[in-house]
Amino acid sequence: QVQLVESGGGLVQPGGSLRLSCAASGSISSAVVMAWHRQAPGKQRELVGFITRSGSTNYVDSVRGRFTISRDNAKSTVFLQMNSLKPEDTAVYYCYADIGGAQYWGQGTQVTVSS
Repeated sequence: QVQLVESGGGLVQPGGSLRLSCAASGSISSAVVMAWHRQAPGKQRELVGFITRSGSTNYVDSVRGRFTISRDNAKSTVFLQMNSLKPEDTAVYYCYADIGGAQYWGQGTQVTVSS
């Protein structure tokens, strides 16, 4: 069983930056995919982006060029660097991992972009 704990959320002004972290209780080196999702009020949860075991990344169009996902296998941590934040990025951000065929979710961290 792996537990995922997100941190780094908060309130930021439009145009600002935040870096989210997702710390896993176990090793993530074997994770096929690790991803970030988000859910805005009244909306369905959506995929933000993911990183594969080989380090390949992909993002939803709305964040491509502004967000970057990286992983540190030695620290069992995945990061989401968010730049040029917009009010529409406001959401609860969730970490996800596919490890050994099992799916794990974190509890989420709130990101609010507002002036």
